[in-house]
Amino acid sequence: MTNPATSIALLTDFSLEMTGKDTEDLRSAAAAIPAGTRINVTFLGNEDLPMRLTAAAAVLGGGFTPVPHISARRLHGRAELEEYLGALQAAGASESIFAVGGDPATPEGPYADSESVIRTGLLPKYGVRHVSIAGYPEGHPDIPDDVLWAALRGKAAALREQGLEGTIITQFAFDESPVLAWIEKVRAEGIDLPIRIGVPGPAGVKRLIGFARRFGIGANAMIVKKYGFSLTNLIGTAGPDKLIGALAAGYDPARHGRVHLHFYTFGGLTATSEWIRDFRAR
Repeated sequence: MTNPATSIALLTDFSLEMTGKDTEDLRSAAAAIPAGTRINVTFLGNEDLPMRLTAAAAVLGGGFTPVPHISARRLHGRAELEEYLGALQAAGASESIFAVGGDPATPEGPYADSESVIRTGLLPKYGVRHVSIAGYPEGHPDIPDDVLWAALRGKAAALREQGLEGTIITQFAFDESPVLAWIEKVRAEGIDLPIRIGVPGPAGVKRLIGFARRFGIGANAMIVKKYGFSLTNLIGTAGPDKLIGALAAGYDPARHGRVHLHFYTFGGLTATSEWIRDFRAR
């Protein structure tokens, strides 16, 4: 049985995600977001440096904590990495970043993965103190599991060696079982970094399934029914009520360590933030 107190514990210090185009939505959502909330700012191919900086500055100006993404495979070289880090530092938004490999099949520069960015040694130089890294409880459509595990160990080691704090943010999921099992394996590997479980915020059913298929997330009939919607009815929206309840029911701090939630705002920052506020109130 789900313990409401555990659900609230998982939602304490939750984090959110936005794109560079979501600054207006952030202003609309601000009243529903607790002060200091960590808000990740994406590094997408259709965004440029000014757009990313404007978004990070909007997060900071709203009283929240910006966590700008650095997409390793999108960087053309060391100069571009330093330009971005320097601009973030000048804006007061470089303390926390999220280092991720990124989507391009072929790197656009010398950085094949996020570990190679961390190991440049440049992050502390520009005021970075906390680095989030990616985790994939259900695997990655293009990367074998053994490579993913080796990468996770390597990134965690690189952070330790440089004295940087870290957090693992997972890809979003519809099913708690593989997520909780994966967290136990992370702990068995000796990795004790806090983990933020990726949760899809409320959004249209068709949109959620589309994102799931794009990122290789399990979206078969059994799982989506468990999550709370039907493949035969793609009309309407769905929220993560059941998923959060199931995570709370299975979460054991002794086995899983420090765990919080990270919301992917597929339905928008305002819709997600108001949903979280109302869910906590219930």
